[in-house]
Formats: sequence, structure tokens, C-alpha cells
Amino acid sequence: MLGVFDSGLGGLTALCELRRLRPDLDILYFGDTARVPYGTRSRETIIRYAREALGFLVSRGTDAILVACGTVSSVALPHLAPAFPVPLIGVVEPAALLAYHTSKNRTIGIIATEATVESRAFETALHRLGRVTTRSLACPLFVSLAENGFTSPGDPVAREAVRHYLPPLGKSGIDTLILGCTHFPLLAPQISAALPGVRLIGAGEAAAAAMVATNPQVGHGNLEVFVSDAPARFEKEAERLLGAPLPTKVQKYAL
Repeated sequence: MLGVFDSGLGGLTALCELRRLRPDLDILYFGDTARVPYGTRSRETIIRYAREALGFLVSRGTDAILVACGTVSSVALPHLAPAFPVPLIGVVEPAALLAYHTSKNRTIGIIATEATVESRAFETALHRLGRVTTRSLACPLFVSLAENGFTSPGDPVAREAVRHYLPPLGKSGIDTLILGCTHFPLLAPQISAALPGVRLIGAGEAAAAAMVATNPQVGHGNLEVFVSDAPARFEKEAERLLGAPLPTKVQKYAL
């Protein structure tokens, strides 16, 4: 069984890609909805939250875990991975690799949470691949917009937030943009409208593809979903975002 962990709703983008690529996989999803967002927390707090959430997934029998949270992947994963008995796959390296091979002019942007941008994890991964110019930008409001339903293509609040953050990237010459938080693909229509011609790389989707490529296990397509708070609200928002109800009842597990 594979585990998928995110601070909230954002990991659903990775979950959907996993199920699209491998509908047979057995998956256990955990969203730490009681403590979202992670991106404005201190490094020590992010590590503590992540350790508790990952510990829950391991205790339920997961064989590998997709850390579908850009903040945890950037800040906590290097510290935590050696301490866990199962493989932990983050979003940084898969997204960087896909962006590097997608970009024609090797000028790549990254938008993410404050903690992720401060870590420079995506930049480090990109520069390991070769000569590249990077432009990074923290967009902390995007997580709250996604978690609170401001994601429809015509939503005026999302449109104004995008207009507030993204103009510097539009002038930077990037041809590829990493959405370094898995909440951000939920705002992809607004981001694409603000940056015409720029290819968007969803970090969660890239990581899901990487996990499938390295994980041959076969299951029965079972899905369990747990959150640390407000399961009914999570179900409602997930249905709105996915266009269909989750195929399972969301359960609560308080950390």
C-alpha cells in the first residue's frame, strides 16, 4: 500500500495522477487539515508536523510514501528520510527533472510557499542537472485560496492574487514554471492566463509519475482517506475540486 501525505487538499492533485496512472494501486491518503498551511511555519515545526503525519502512515502499513507537499519535501524530507523504515518520495527532484527537460531556454521559474522558497531546494535540484537560470517567488496566499475554494477560473479573488504576485515572473523570460506547492495546480487556469506561453509543471503530478515508475507493486485499487480535522468539509471541497465525490468516506485521525 502506498501512502500520500499533504498538509491539506493540495495532495489530491498527486493522488488523482497516481490513480490515473495506476488505478490498481492501494493508497492511503492523509491530509493534515488541522494545521494547514505549513509554508509559514518554522523549520522545526514543519519537521515535527511531518514526522507525526508520516508516522501515522507507516503505522497503517504503507510500503512507500509520496510526500505530496512542497514545503515538507523541501524543508523536512532531507532530515526525516533516513529515520523512516519505508521510502519517502518527495516532489522536488521529479519536478526539477521534468522542468529541466521541458524548458527550451533553460530559464525556469518556481512558485511555492515561503518556507520552500527560502530552502532553495528546487534551485539546488535544477542546478545539479546543468546550467540553468532560475527565478523563484513565494506566493503564500495561494494555499489559503485553494483550501477555501477560491479556485474557479473566473474567481475574482484568485485573479487579483495572481495579478499581485506574478508580474515579476512575466518579465523574467521564463518558459517553464514549477508549481512547487501541490495546492497551486488548483489555480492553474489563473496562473496560465497571467503567464501566457509558459509551460506549467505540477510538482505533485511529476512526483506521482516518478513513484509509479519505481514502484511495481500491484493492488486492488483500494483508497482510504484520513484528515486531522473537518472530514466533512474536506469531502465537500474535494468533490468541488475533482468534479466528482471521492470514492470513499473521509475519516478523521487527530495527530
